[in-house]
Amino acid sequence: MPPTARPYLVDAHCHLGDAAFDPDRDAVLERARQADVRHVIVIGTTPEDSARAAALARGRAGLSATAGLHPHDAAAWSADTAARLKALLGLPEVVAVGETGLDYHYDHSPRDTQRRAFEAQLALAAELGKPVVVHAREADEDVAAMLAGARATVVLHSFSSGAKLFEAGMQIGAYFSVSGMITFQKWSPAVSLTAYPADRVLVETDAPYLAPVPHRGKRNEPAFVGRVAEALGRALGASLPDVAQRTTDNARRVFGARLASTLLHEADS
Repeated sequence: MPPTARPYLVDAHCHLGDAAFDPDRDAVLERARQADVRHVIVIGTTPEDSARAAALARGRAGLSATAGLHPHDAAAWSADTAARLKALLGLPEVVAVGETGLDYHYDHSPRDTQRRAFEAQLALAAELGKPVVVHAREADEDVAAMLAGARATVVLHSFSSGAKLFEAGMQIGAYFSVSGMITFQKWSPAVSLTAYPADRVLVETDAPYLAPVPHRGKRNEPAFVGRVAEALGRALGASLPDVAQRTTDNARRVFGARLASTLLHEADS
């Protein structure tokens, strides 16, 4: 790939297949391009959603997909679900397992079922040599315990957990992905952003959710990941180009060469 003239941004976690984007998905991606967001990781949360994510990544430049079962839907875990996800994970455009993990806030699936599905997806990621995107909400102790034996590279998405899970992530070399929450006035992290390892921090939108200030309360979209990067830069005393370069290098390391070979646009094109 020809060298780019300036650093670009990667949105490390976006639900671009969500129905919220059905009316204007191409326009959303054009706004991302204009904002120098040149790659978006499209997250899958069920086999059906993961298939949509893969189709989007296959059909549009600058996108990669994940395939997984969200803890909200963990009650649907079965041998058939595992087989469908494994088939999707064999596609070149599908670069990670997930979104998986534990969510004890909503408890949409029984906790033992969540743990079983999470454990199975951690094993699948290790088997296939893919990173795994992890959701943790009010379940730090169990997530930390389950990650202790993880044999796959872990991305802790929209990280806002406490010291216990942070330390567990540090022990296994996990990546910490920050979202629009770090722009919220009342956000009070248990772990300072300055403690995050420079070579393992990512930026994400979690769009259409968690829109950063000044867009809070509106539909989030990949173009807004720059606001997250700006907030991270302020916390670290770093410029936006420095944060863009750092987080993009990290995203390319964890998600693979596809992030360099398929971009929303080339610089100065």
